Amino acid sequence: MAVVANRKSIMNLFTGVSDIYSHRVRIVLAEKGINFESVNVDLSNPPEDLMELNPYGSVPTLVDRDLVLYDAQVIMEYLDERFPHPPLMPVDPVSRAQSRMTLHRVQRDWDTLVRKMTKSSEKAAAAKELTDSITVIAPIFDQKTYFMSDELSLLDCAIAPILWRLPQFGITLPSTAKSVEVYAERLFAMDSFQASLTEKEREIREG
Repeated sequence: MAVVANRKSIMNLFTGVSDIYSHRVRIVLAEKGINFESVNVDLSNPPEDLMELNPYGSVPTLVDRDLVLYDAQVIMEYLDERFPHPPLMPVDPVSRAQSRMTLHRVQRDWDTLVRKMTKSSEKAAAAKELTDSITVIAPIFDQKTYFMSDELSLLDCAIAPILWRLPQFGITLPSTAKSVEVYAERLFAMDSFQASLTEKEREIREG
């Protein structure tokens, strides 16, 4: 994976090579041009140094000097606040709260379905539910360049990894969700998105 290196930093990111939550953080890091060291983690055998830093041994885990963060949403917001340009969250409190609420809904609804798709007994039903959920809100993607915004935001960083993995989930969106596909291709073409991809993630659409 390409590491953008135009800002001085001593950050380390423990990341899964195909983990959606790690992917979200990598997009933010790339979009902001933050230099970091990437440590790929085998979740079936997490390294001892990760276990010492994070009691759950989970990814993503970000280490920035003495600070250790191991929740993707917390990491994303921290990076946005520490490196404010380009901003990925609204400045005013009301819009910021609305963004957080929408992010919460993505995590509660779509992330839950993604987790269910890792279980063979629930995969088909979860894939159908995710397809239906994306299709229902497809008109929203026609309204702005990005999701509910004229500028790239953390919402896009959260949604893009899910849309990238739709072929892996066996999901083909219907023609009524064409606006979602157009939106997705716009995100996938961004330099920051391409830089965020691991080789394993590239294989999802190139293999």
